[in-house]
Amino acid sequence: MFSHLIAPAAPAPDADDAVARFLHSLRSVLAGRQGFRLSLSKPEGGEPDLERLMVREIELRGERALSFLWRYKTRDITKNHGLEAGLDELASLLGHPFQNAHLLTDSRELQLAYSRKGRPTLRVGKLKPPASADESSAEAASHDRSKQRHLAMERPFWRDLGLTHEGRQGLELVPAMSRKWKQINKFIEIFGKALSQSALASSPDVHVADFGSGKGYLTFAMHDYLRALGKTTQVLGVELREDMVRLCNEVAARNACEGLRFDQGDVREYRPERLDVMIALHACDIATDFAIHLGLRAKAQIIMCSPCCHKQLRPQMQSPSLLKPLLQHGIHLGQEAEMITDGLRALLLESEGYDTQVFEFISLEHTSKNKMILAVRRPQGISAERRAQLLAQIEDIKRFYGIREQALQGLLAA
Repeated sequence: MFSHLIAPAAPAPDADDAVARFLHSLRSVLAGRQGFRLSLSKPEGGEPDLERLMVREIELRGERALSFLWRYKTRDITKNHGLEAGLDELASLLGHPFQNAHLLTDSRELQLAYSRKGRPTLRVGKLKPPASADESSAEAASHDRSKQRHLAMERPFWRDLGLTHEGRQGLELVPAMSRKWKQINKFIEIFGKALSQSALASSPDVHVADFGSGKGYLTFAMHDYLRALGKTTQVLGVELREDMVRLCNEVAARNACEGLRFDQGDVREYRPERLDVMIALHACDIATDFAIHLGLRAKAQIIMCSPCCHKQLRPQMQSPSLLKPLLQHGIHLGQEAEMITDGLRALLLESEGYDTQVFEFISLEHTSKNKMILAVRRPQGISAERRAQLLAQIEDIKRFYGIREQALQGLLAA
């Protein structure tokens, strides 16, 4: 499908030509669609604040490309190139300014190093096979590798946010933040799939609002992910706590995160100028309904919520006689109220013309707040007949449980 983007690998170069062998190996990896990690380090004679360059393969507007992450002491700069242009750029950087290049594939490790006299040498080693050939281990390893393509842990803003720290191999994950890192990557994985199915897939720019952004982990992740896709993006974090807003804006400024900002505000009152993606994670009780309503009124293409504190419906619910023996236990009644609340929200989203899913966002071992409501706007909208059918179902459910009002439905009717 993409064979026209990279020329067939040339015959293997002479054994004495270290640079040509290194580039030949990289070209073979790309032609074979193998996973890889490439970093260039030890810059000499270049920009004074430059530390290293990291390269990975991405898909940009449906075509393969190489993403260059230039890491400086106080900022990161990402530039994307087509495969051939990227290979030419890499070739020009070896030896000047970078004195070291490290290529890691699934089976080999290549280290290109320049001596003080400028002579390149190449070391090639085979990686040891996994300790166990068990299929689950192989699947887990593949799963971990795929996650690395979503977010780069080397970004300096992760350090400023307390997610990573300086280790022996550069920036490393703070052990206590491993669950948080998994949640962030899972969120981006879900968002990436939703993006590909929405009208935003072909849009050159995307406007995102993250309500209840807190310390900004997801907000920074969204900005970084969309920029890596080559999209011009405006990402806004909205948070009530002034200290969190100040911290995140300082980190964004320090790392030159263009198009990313944080405002102090409440989802009940805040009105962004443009809203393509609405995010509200862990918004308490009916704050989730206000967030969904804001996304609907703005005709957002993607709405992502992870609700909590389902308090509105529980006092209203009247357990049907048949279910009373089951719902006499508080925990069951709470779970029932949660299911009905989010089920009604999903039906209302569908009635407004969205393809909607409710699913487990991440396993309970990582967080108890693990439910996600994901809605992607349908280009064709919804028929009047189907909408009437959904609204009738909502009224039947409310009548069955004795529910008098539901916040999102009330907001839509106002």
